[in-house]
Amino acid sequence: KKSCRGTGKGLPSDATILSVRTSRRSELKTMEGATPPDSLLQHEAPLFVGFEPSGENGAPTKIKGANPASSQLDDMLNSMLPPREWTQESGTWMQFSSKEPATRLDVITLQEMLDKRLMERQAREHGICPVREDLHHQCFDELIRQVTINGPERGLLLLRVRDEIRMTIDAYKILYESSITFGVRKQLQAEQGREELEKSVGSLRETKAALETQVAELRNKVEVMDKRSKERKLLEDKKRKEEIDFLKYQGQHLDSFLRQLGGGK
Repeated sequence: KKSCRGTGKGLPSDATILSVRTSRRSELKTMEGATPPDSLLQHEAPLFVGFEPSGENGAPTKIKGANPASSQLDDMLNSMLPPREWTQESGTWMQFSSKEPATRLDVITLQEMLDKRLMERQAREHGICPVREDLHHQCFDELIRQVTINGPERGLLLLRVRDEIRMTIDAYKILYESSITFGVRKQLQAEQGREELEKSVGSLRETKAALETQVAELRNKVEVMDKRSKERKLLEDKKRKEEIDFLKYQGQHLDSFLRQLGGGK
């Protein structure tokens, strides 16, 4: 025992025993208690991480019990499709994407599962639908995984296409949100100026009504003045006619009188 303690050889240390026990417990945990979320992307068996998230920023990290393959293809696949991590009552779990190559039957099954999930989650056939978008993203990730296993170069190209599509969609989302914000701002500005416009419209309507009343009064005055002027003209014409008739009568009477006087001489 003294030689073992002095040289550090022989019996394993407490830390080694604890790490072995932890590894065995994590291996046993992979077989029971895990309920991974539904996904069209194929994953390996879930691995128990612990009772707390494995990363400070929420990013999944590798654990000793997982023993992932160290090949270049596996590292590329893990970087392209990072392992997912979730927390449930039994603890925190992690799943790496599957490294198994896909067959034609797997592709047909993927298509059937996609149609099934679309119907189960009641995704819209047309227009904007987050459910349909999420399922197609999962399906595209699964296709990237299958292609990457058979040809890493094609997988990288598909990954580039996927990222470009997502960037385009995000740009359209930002444009849509900014347009909504712009429309709401314009609507608020219009509503703020609407009260002033309504007040100005009300005052203009009152001014219009007052002017219309004034116009009606002036028209009545004009009609009355026209009527009076016509009546006055008729009276003056009648007086002139009577004066003319009277003067004519006097002229005739004077002519007859002068004629009588001349005849008597």
